[in-house]
Amino acid sequence: NQTGTPGRPALLFLHGSGPGVTGSSNWRQVIEGLGDTFHCIAPDILGFGDSSYPDPQPQGFTAQAEVRIDALFALIDTLKLDKVVLVGNSMGGMYSLRMAQLRPDLIDRIVLMGSGGMPGLAPTPELIKLITYFDDPTVEAMAELLIEFVHDKSAFGDAVEAVAAERMEIVRRPHIEAGHRAMFGPEMLTFPPEDLAKIDKPALVIHGRQDVIVPLECGYYLAEHLPQADLYVIDECGHWTQIEQAARFRSILRTFLSEDIGGK
Repeated sequence: NQTGTPGRPALLFLHGSGPGVTGSSNWRQVIEGLGDTFHCIAPDILGFGDSSYPDPQPQGFTAQAEVRIDALFALIDTLKLDKVVLVGNSMGGMYSLRMAQLRPDLIDRIVLMGSGGMPGLAPTPELIKLITYFDDPTVEAMAELLIEFVHDKSAFGDAVEAVAAERMEIVRRPHIEAGHRAMFGPEMLTFPPEDLAKIDKPALVIHGRQDVIVPLECGYYLAEHLPQADLYVIDECGHWTQIEQAARFRSILRTFLSEDIGGK
């Protein structure tokens, strides 16, 4: 999915890891409101949505990340983008940090939204529900899982039902389950303080105060150790900032991208 015109500042939106997730379902509301100023690109990361998938599947979160990040760099090179702003949600935030480690020359700025990456962070019960979704891969279980992504469940229940229905067609593809099961293991992609200190890029850490998938503690950690990070905590908001607070998210993003940060 793309909005805006090539040649404008490029924003690469990286989605999270939920079952059936796509670039469109994660980012549609956001990129439709930014195409007037930016070239917004929201791909299906390798192994998700309508993308191709590795065969055999790499085993483990870090091994999957390496293959997927290589494909994202290939996408950037194919589109001939000199610089990109990475906007990463959850898993996509972790990939953004890793990409900034590997090819800092390509990265202009980083926006992390509900991102993981904190060492030693125990999975929440709601995250465990996501990890084990394929033990009972029904539409009802999908809706029960996704409702945990928002704080105001009464206001966004219908939106969550729509996303759940959209995801089920993808969930039923065999390689989606195989990739999901292959990804989650004891080894996660984490960033100790000394590694974050070397990612010397302007960064914006956005986190919902009531996020039960990736706790706010992780947002504080990332903002503390990234040397050029600002932290924006949104109250009355869960893991899906881009759905619960889409207009505010776009506004925060525009402000961050318009700032001349330290003359850099």
